[in-house]
Amino acid sequence: MKRYDLLYRLYDEFDATALREQQSFVDLFPPVDSRVALDHWEDASEELTRRRTAIVDSMPHGEVFAEVASYADRETAFTALDLLNRYGRAVNALVLDVDETLRSAGGTDNEIPRETLHMLGKLHGSGVPIVVCTGQTLENVKGFTIQGLGNELVHSGTLSIVYESGNGVFTPGHGSRTKQLLYEDLDEDVRTAFDEVRSRVLPAAPRNVGRGCHLQGNEFNVTLKPNFETGSEAAERVIDDAVVHLIDLLGTVVVETSDRGQDGDRGQGSESVGDGSTWARAHYAAADPEIREVLAANDAHPSVGVESIPDAVRALFDGIDVGYYEGDAAEIGSLELNKAAGVEAALDVLDVEDPFVFVMGDSKSDLRVMEWAAENRAGIAAAPEHASTDVLAHVRGGDELVYGRGRADEMLRTVHALNRLASLGGDRPVESGRAAGASAATRGR
Repeated sequence: MKRYDLLYRLYDEFDATALREQQSFVDLFPPVDSRVALDHWEDASEELTRRRTAIVDSMPHGEVFAEVASYADRETAFTALDLLNRYGRAVNALVLDVDETLRSAGGTDNEIPRETLHMLGKLHGSGVPIVVCTGQTLENVKGFTIQGLGNELVHSGTLSIVYESGNGVFTPGHGSRTKQLLYEDLDEDVRTAFDEVRSRVLPAAPRNVGRGCHLQGNEFNVTLKPNFETGSEAAERVIDDAVVHLIDLLGTVVVETSDRGQDGDRGQGSESVGDGSTWARAHYAAADPEIREVLAANDAHPSVGVESIPDAVRALFDGIDVGYYEGDAAEIGSLELNKAAGVEAALDVLDVEDPFVFVMGDSKSDLRVMEWAAENRAGIAAAPEHASTDVLAHVRGGDELVYGRGRADEMLRTVHALNRLASLGGDRPVESGRAAGASAATRGR
């Protein structure tokens, strides 16, 4: 029988809903010192075994289909098979953003839900490496990764952390390749510009930015975070002001750096230094519509066009990204070192050849990884329903894998089902698709 036919039979003939509920209870039951609770868990375990055995004894490849039904509802299982039919292969690495992707300040109390952590552990246990890909600092990511996934998994040699949006890669257990400082390979002028901005960004800040923001402890990126609650009106106001300040300071520093490269001094006497902020506003307003709106709203709209920017200055701007995250952060980072570059470096250390990754993210830095995967036929993308407009457009234009706030486990269940089903049919598409009218992929909720 075809895999689609077997899936229809699985969900028509067996109570998959009860099976999933019992599997979830057995997997997530908290350790308690109660004989009554333990007896309840043992009864559920026995019933789970009975239900799974019924599937194993009744269907071809019963072990595979019992596992699928234990973790995936009908729609998820068919979505997984649609993806397998489309791409013809299993996922061989997870690439996961954290904030507002695995966890959400608005829906998960800023913690990764237990269901999501369990599915991550299950996929990792089945041989799928994990690449945690985030804009956060390494120490912060290491802390909550160890707390959530456990020290053994983090130091298994098959988990890598891409931090600061691609500036560094940390893969425990790989000797001299454990920590790679990718930013050390950047052009000297770019590194100098970052050093100068970092040293001046708070001392030179307007009063409200200096009091209302703090400098995140990055190794390379320069990130201003609000002292107010993320997403609050006060945070939004100060981050809007912070991004204007950051752009203006960057413009001054870039002009100084380009002048120094040309004539050996610091450029302080150059007539062009005073134009740096004007040129920076013009460049970044043209590059990012969100930044253009912020500049206009703060009476900082550029007074010149990009054509007025000298070539040496434009060359440095072209290597430096300004990130604006409303009510959350204002940041500069390297355009050469983005999350996609970090992911490629991580996959190389993890020895993932011919990658086919499952990318989950919500912001434009994650979009670069999704676009890399699409352009190279190297993976699938998923996003939460509150992701940025560009990310949602990309995902909905692809496999439509959009999930609800705090429900990243739904996508991980899809991957688990896909990989289990892939074990039945090799590495290439073998069927034309399921019956007409069935959903091609999980729809946005």
